[in-house]
Amino acid sequence: MKRVKDHLKENLNVLFVGFNPSIRSSETGHHFANPNNRFWKILYEAGLTPRKFDAFEDHKLLEIDMGITNIVARPTKAADEITKEEYREGKEILRGKIERLKPKVVCFVGKGVYQEYSGRKTAPWGIQEESVVPGTIDFVAPSSSGLVRMKLDEIVEIYSRLAEILK
Repeated sequence: MKRVKDHLKENLNVLFVGFNPSIRSSETGHHFANPNNRFWKILYEAGLTPRKFDAFEDHKLLEIDMGITNIVARPTKAADEITKEEYREGKEILRGKIERLKPKVVCFVGKGVYQEYSGRKTAPWGIQEESVVPGTIDFVAPSSSGLVRMKLDEIVEIYSRLAEILK
């Protein structure tokens, strides 16, 4: 399977961090490409993007000072296929990206992503008290996967808080 290219640059307003690419994302080469994933819809409804982007436009996030990466680069069918070693390695790589690129906010798309990255057992939705990398804001949002049982409007409300931070 092919890797999905990160969309990164220095001083982003937001860097979105997912678990890892889906099989569909690997096939297309684009982030959050599974039709059951609501990432692009959530961003638009939360007021983070001016319109609903398609996964094939993921690179256009850079035009609005947003970027996208994953804690683990290897595509899998489900996040539970990621090994502890992959998380350990991915955590160090991600920290290096954040230290180097200095985004204002790092938005973790899934509480589990943040817990793997930070090593913290619990994390409330939204801004975290203490960021892993000083000088950035760690923001925890629900996963956009269609498997998440939260109502869409509840998820959008949490992402709306991110939009407020950026204003």
